[in-house]
Amino acid sequence: MSKLVNIGRTDRTLRFLLAVILLAIGFLENPIISGGTARTIIGVFAFIPLLTAIFRYCPLYSLIGVNTCAGK
Repeated sequence: MSKLVNIGRTDRTLRFLLAVILLAIGFLENPIISGGTARTIIGVFAFIPLLTAIFRYCPLYSLIGVNTCAGK
């Protein structure tokens, strides 16, 4: 069985960075967003780029036929 991978190194790094930024905005006290509900929603949505970076697979990329892996 072949492993499903459609996220390359650069894409993966950018997704990790985005996840860290969103987690910081969502779960740490900050002056950017003061509403508790909005911060929680942002924090929860941070797990999407985090999980796609960890598993190196993006379902949306599969639907639209994108593959950012080098050599594929």
